[in-house]
Amino acid sequence: MTSEIERLCIEKNMRMTDQRRVIARVLSDADDHPDVEEVYKRSTEIDDQISIATVYRTVRLFEEADILERHDFRDGRSRYELLTDEHHDHMIDIESGEVIEFLDDEIEKLQAEIAKKLGYKLVDHRMELYGIKIKD
Repeated sequence: MTSEIERLCIEKNMRMTDQRRVIARVLSDADDHPDVEEVYKRSTEIDDQISIATVYRTVRLFEEADILERHDFRDGRSRYELLTDEHHDHMIDIESGEVIEFLDDEIEKLQAEIAKKLGYKLVDHRMELYGIKIKD
């Protein structure tokens, strides 16, 4: 079965090696925002011949091809997710590192209104909220 990232690579006429397919599948299957070391760990569970250098090169290749989006959530490591047309924002738990994706229509409307008030038409934005989980 072809992963979403592999399908995008094929559409862009990128050469797909077996190791790139594994890395593409790991990234496509991720429900979090893994860094390169985590992608490497998950990839070597499938193919122990994959090197960390291969993962770094492949992730960079996917990013340059506008397949992956890189995030810096202030934890000292670049984290990745599939680049899509579907907008969402991020809530980052600064204690656990968990990243929660969300979309809030009120926030989106307010951002457009603020841009308009300042004399701009909003064409893109990225919002990252950082917090600590409230203990009951």
